[in-house]
This record gives sequence, C-alpha cells and structure tokens, in this order.
Amino acid sequence: MRLDWMVFKRVLRSGAKDFIRGGAVSAATVLIMTVTLAIIGTLVFLSALLSFTLNSIKDKVDVTVYFVTSAEESDILAVKDKLEALPQVEDVTYTSADDALAAFRTRHASDELTLQALDEVGGNPLDASLEVRAKDPSQYESIVNFLEATPALSANGASIIDRINYQQNKDVIDRLALAIRATREVGLAVVLVFALASVLIAFATIRLAIYSSRDEIAVMRLVGASNAYIQGPFIVAGIITGVIAAGIVLLLFWPATLYVGSSTASWLGGWNIAGYYAQHFLLFFAIIVGAGVVLGALASMLAARKYLKV
Repeated sequence: MRLDWMVFKRVLRSGAKDFIRGGAVSAATVLIMTVTLAIIGTLVFLSALLSFTLNSIKDKVDVTVYFVTSAEESDILAVKDKLEALPQVEDVTYTSADDALAAFRTRHASDELTLQALDEVGGNPLDASLEVRAKDPSQYESIVNFLEATPALSANGASIIDRINYQQNKDVIDRLALAIRATREVGLAVVLVFALASVLIAFATIRLAIYSSRDEIAVMRLVGASNAYIQGPFIVAGIITGVIAAGIVLLLFWPATLYVGSSTASWLGGWNIAGYYAQHFLLFFAIIVGAGVVLGALASMLAARKYLKV
C-alpha cells in the first residue's frame, strides 16, 4: 500500500513537471481547451435561453373552455376539478361571467362606443370559462379529447360546455410543440458535435506533447516502467490542462455576462444572462470543470494508447 501511494505521488509530481516543462505546447493546449470549454459553456447559456423563450411562449398558449350562460358555478368547478386531476394539466384558471365582464370593461375603458353597445345589450353576455394550460403543448389534444369523451352535464342532462377554442389555437399549438421538439433534438446534436470536436482537438495537441517526450518514454521502457506508470503523467498533465482552462473560462464568464447582462434583459423580456450565471454558478462550475477534467484525461489516455503503443 505504501509503495502504491509513493508511485501515485511520483506520477502526480511527474505529470505536473511535464506540464510545466511543456512550456509553449502546454500553453497552446490550455488555450485550445479554454476555447473548447467556452463553447460548451456558451451552449449551456443558449440552452437556457431557448428554454426561457419556449416557456414564455408556452405560457401564452392555452385552451379555453367556455360554458353556457345558464351553467351553475358548482358544475363548472366540478369540471375544473376533473381537469386538474389529469396528469397532462399544469393548471386551470376559473373566470366567472362577472369577472369576465369586469375585465372586458377594464380593457375597453377608453372605448366609449364599445361600452355603450355593451350597456344597450343589457345584462351580462359573457360566458364563464376555464383556461387550461398543459405541461406540454403536445398534450392539449388529449385534454380536449377527454372533455369530448366525458361531457359536462347540468342537472337536467344538457351539456354546459358552449365551445372550446382548441381548433382556433391548434396551428399555434402544433407549431410550438414542433419547435420545442426540434430545439431539443438540434441542441443535443450540437452538443454531441462540439464534444466530439473538443476531444479531437485536445487529442491532437496532447499528441504533440507526447511526441516531444518520446526520448524520455523510450528510457522509461528500457528500465521496465509499467504501462500505467508511462500513461499516468500524461493523464495528470491533461487533467491539469482541463482544470486551468476551466478556471479561465469561469473567470472570463463573469465580466462577459455582466457586460451583456442588461442588454439581454431588455432584448429577451427579462432574461438576464448575468443573473442566470450567478444563480447557476455551481452548475456551470460542475459542467465546465467536469468537462475539462474528462476531456483532458480522455484525450491524454487516447493519445497515449495510440502513439505510445502501450
């Protein structure tokens, strides 16, 4: 056990020395890894922005169920309870006929002609309604099918549902569902492409570092060094590269996000990139540092296996 610990410390020390001794090659590797991790971090920001935008649009899309003017409030609330029990439903908002009339008068407070026409009609011509928001836009059709399959009836057996505005919103809902699905699929493909490119770039630069140490490796082979002992320092150097690059990226993101934060808040309806970075710094730390360590170690391991023939 003591011998293994000594070998481990020696590998760590050797990896650190190799990184320092690499000079320009190590600096170039750090630079390339920094760019790679910055791209990965930018993809996280873009993913958050797309999610915010899609959720903002999704919150504005709903299905409204209008009830006949003779419908009892208790019957409408019973329909509300049934809808809220569905797993597809995010929330249901009840608007009484009186509330709908008050909201209508508020919206048209400056339109005297419309208010006069409303007064001439007499009474309340507006219907009570339920605004239904689904957890996913693709689930609105199943909610409407549920309402049609289990019609809401009054005490005398007549349907209390006047109309559902699903057909009017169907095109918008379908396009939104398609946009969400396409965004997720394209986002995953972009992440995979950049991850592969990152490994290949880091692999190429670390291969150069290994090639520059070929004489030292030959001596280590002659004295009977094990495969793990030969690979170890390069993997340690790769991890050091990833950690340093991750630290640079995390530091650079602070001034960069502060610089554009106010602009993104005004352009994107309140989404502030600086605030998002501050609130999710631990997430970024885990992703950036984890990616740096994994990419550095993986690239070093692949380069060592291929070009050291161990």
